[in-house]
Amino acid sequence: MTRRPTRAELLTFEGAVVDDLIGADVKLLFVGINPGLWTAAVNAHFARPGNRFWPALFQGGIVPRLIDASAGMSADDTLLLKQAGIGITNLVPFASARADELTRAQLLAGGQRLRELVAEVHPRVVAMLGLTAYRQAFDRRATQQGRQENDLEGSELWVLANPSGLNAHETAATLATAYRGAAVAAGIAVSGVIDEQHGVTGPR
Repeated sequence: MTRRPTRAELLTFEGAVVDDLIGADVKLLFVGINPGLWTAAVNAHFARPGNRFWPALFQGGIVPRLIDASAGMSADDTLLLKQAGIGITNLVPFASARADELTRAQLLAGGQRLRELVAEVHPRVVAMLGLTAYRQAFDRRATQQGRQENDLEGSELWVLANPSGLNAHETAATLATAYRGAAVAAGIAVSGVIDEQHGVTGPR
């Protein structure tokens, strides 16, 4: 879809499934809560304009260029991520207008699905992007953001903030710092990070 979809068009993607982006050697697996309707429309993760996932990856030095997924992922961008060892999936695979529409049963089922996927692909680090969703899906009410003491099917587990524009407590810079920490732990080759207050730290 090369133009901005209408609301009516977006609603036709309610319940659609977005393909996982997973290569042969996943070091860092990012896990969204569930796809939004725009993401489903273009079959590309975190595609809605205003979502801060891709700016955070760029600012965090995790990817060398800013990826624009709003009209879908290019073959070059997909290859870049796979070669870097970065994968993307969702806790709940089907799309809805808002993540808070998901039921507890759907989140619990998503948690089991994620366990099975992680056991299959064996990433070094799993980065769950959504604290409340993680708490509900895995029945861990006391979880705080950051690296967790418990692993997930043998993979190091980080629970981090969701990059949606609705998450007003975070900026692209704070997300970049958090996501960079998970990337470093996973062995991803990172470059300089851009911080809103301090500028660039280290070479890019």
